[in-house]
Parts: sequence; C-alpha cells; structure tokens
Amino acid sequence: MAEQSATREEIKNALIVALDVPSYEDASAIVSELGDAVSFYKIGLELLFDGGLRLAHELRDAGKLVFLDMKLLDIGNTVEKAVRNIARLGVNYLTIHAVDGKTLRAAKEGKGASELKLLGVTVLTSLTKEDLAEQGISESPQELVLRRARMAHTIGIDGVIASGLEARAIREAVGSDFTIITPGIRPVGSAANDQARAMTPRDAILAGANHLVVGRPVLNAPDRKMAALAIQDEIRDAFSTLKQ
Repeated sequence: MAEQSATREEIKNALIVALDVPSYEDASAIVSELGDAVSFYKIGLELLFDGGLRLAHELRDAGKLVFLDMKLLDIGNTVEKAVRNIARLGVNYLTIHAVDGKTLRAAKEGKGASELKLLGVTVLTSLTKEDLAEQGISESPQELVLRRARMAHTIGIDGVIASGLEARAIREAVGSDFTIITPGIRPVGSAANDQARAMTPRDAILAGANHLVVGRPVLNAPDRKMAALAIQDEIRDAFSTLKQ
C-alpha cells in the first residue's frame, strides 16, 4: 500500500460499517441508503438475532464483504464446530476471543481450507487498565493486546481486532502479512461515546490498521452516505501519506 496509490476499491474496502442496529429492517434500510458508497459491513450480536444471518446472505449475494462479529469463546470442541458451520455461510471474516491458544487453535481447525478469515479479539476498545484490573489482569491494555496479537500470529490466525493505539506496535511485532481491524474509530469532531481508546480514521491507517470499523459516526449522521464518504476521504489521505 505504501508503494503505490490506493485504488477506489481498496479505499472502500478499508471502511467497515457496523450495522449495530436492532432489526433486519433497520439494517436493510441503512445498506440501501449507503448504496455503492460502502462495500464492507459488520454484523454483530444485536442484529444476529433479528435477521442478521439472512442479511449476511443477501449482502454476500450482492457482492459485499461481510464480517460476522461473533466473538466466540467456549470449549474447543464447541468453537471448532461453530466455526465449521460459519465457514459454510460464505462470509469473509469472523471474530473469536484471543484469550488462549486452545480457543484459537480450535477455530483454526474449524475453518479448515475455507476462505473464511479468522480475527482474534485482543482487548475490547471500551476497556481501560482499571477494567482489566477487575479481571485480575495486571497488564496494561497495550501490553495485553500485544501479547495476544503475538499469540494469534504464532498460531496462524489471520489477524486481530485492536485499537488504533496498539496497531503500530502490533505491526512492528508481527510484520505486514497480518490483518489489523480497528474499531473505536471516531472522525475528527465526533464524540468518543463508550470508546476508551478511540482514534481518528487517518491516524489509525497511518498506525498500521488495514480496515476500520465505524458504527455510530455513520449510523447517527444526518446524511449517512456523506459521513461514510468523508471517512473514506480521511482513509485516502492516510494512504497518500504512506505513499510518500
């Protein structure tokens, strides 16, 4: 990416719009409103139970990229079988919690030879050092993210979910052949809401993120398409800076 100008498709694919809404009807309306401006969507737990899988099939059939944010965490046998079934859906990405090697290895086994990409969730971007301390974890969010990212990379997981604040350290630790997807993205002037470790689109790309997950700054905008295009402008600017 740093050696040549990013294509329009690459810029579009770098933005993942999070369909964090309560119903299939709401999500379908958003997808329709965004039209060709957005090519990549995240479906999470909220939408999953109100037509989320139906929408995933429709998005896939329409040529869109689909990211199922399931954050799987269970005994290995259950994770393996769940991933095997999810791989049959034909979606592009799936999240699992990167808390231990058994869970990650089970997910990789379930993925098999499918084209599904597995992403390890390192530390939720809403969590602070104090939150981790409540869990009995003495590491800072940055230290824990880096440790879990290294573990995921060693096991052969395709990438991780991590704050843009940790993206640079991850990239330096594991190299370029590893996907970093960054949530908690807030364009300049946006409210942080419940994101404790937020970053602007431009800064996240410059730090090493491949894709950015954006929800409320697009979903709550008066003109959603214009909001998405403005974020893509920030992404384009970051790619141009990397080229220099």
